[in-house]
Amino acid sequence: MPTYDYRCETNDRVIEVSHSMRDTLSTWGELCARAGLELGDTPANAPVQRLATGGNVISGHHLGSGNAPNCATGSCCAGGMCGLN
Repeated sequence: MPTYDYRCETNDRVIEVSHSMRDTLSTWGELCARAGLELGDTPANAPVQRLATGGNVISGHHLGSGNAPNCATGSCCAGGMCGLN
């Protein structure tokens, strides 16, 4: 099953989860339930956004610190490709 990275806008965390291509998660509560994580201080209805990773099969150790990278433009780049490496 493919893995997807989701970013919570409220707490700036990036979480990796597996799900079918037809599924979409839209809130922190849904993401935490899928990942088996506690909500913590973040409201369950906080929005999350799936990052443009293409649904790759990757392991969690490739996520680095677990924080989303800061793009120089302050926003996501077209097609999810940013000059950050």
